Amino acid sequence: MLIIFIAVIFLISCFRILNEYERAVVFRLGRIIGAQGPGVVLILPLIDRMIRVDMRTITLDVPAQDVISRDNVTLKVNAVVYFKVVDPNRAVTEVENYLLATSKLAQTTLRSVLGQVDLDELLAARDHINDKLEGIIAAQTESWGVKIANVEVKQIDLPVEMQRAMARQAEAERERRAKVIAAEGEHQAAQKLSEAAKIMELNPMTLQLRYLQTLSEMSSENATTIIVPLPIDLIKPFIK
Repeated sequence: MLIIFIAVIFLISCFRILNEYERAVVFRLGRIIGAQGPGVVLILPLIDRMIRVDMRTITLDVPAQDVISRDNVTLKVNAVVYFKVVDPNRAVTEVENYLLATSKLAQTTLRSVLGQVDLDELLAARDHINDKLEGIIAAQTESWGVKIANVEVKQIDLPVEMQRAMARQAEAERERRAKVIAAEGEHQAAQKLSEAAKIMELNPMTLQLRYLQTLSEMSSENATTIIVPLPIDLIKPFIK
């Protein structure tokens, strides 16, 4: 009876159940025999060793890094890396810990790439920098059986002095645009007035009609006193 019980325990210990997103890299007497799963996997006790590998996309937060940009601005920048294991055999045999290795590689690449760009480029061309980071990291992790899906610079912390300087610059830029728009409006208004004056000069009757329209507008307002300008042309006959 004891022998049967031991045999049942032995048989149960030979099987492992893997989820759909898991693979088992099996070593038999120290030699890899390949990835197995999902489902039930047979493992021989004392002979086989199994390492579970998660095949889902992993979200890796890259810790904030101290970076000095090309124009000597000190920044704190963090990022996020999305990646997944596509070859579990290489992920286990080519690197000791693919999670740690990918994290360290992302940190060093982040410092290296951002140190080669100016602050303005970092703020304005973030998509280009993300693509560059992704390309460099992906080239290194490909041999590990790891595929980089995306790399995103998440947050950029600027020194307080730099934030104030950028705020002053933005305010000055807004004032400049407002002055340019006002000047363009004055220029267009002057052009329209000049065109109207030329039309009235060619046709004096339009000036009289404008005079009458002005009188009509003045009379419609609630005013106790109305000053009516009298064109000199109207009284010239009486003067003579």
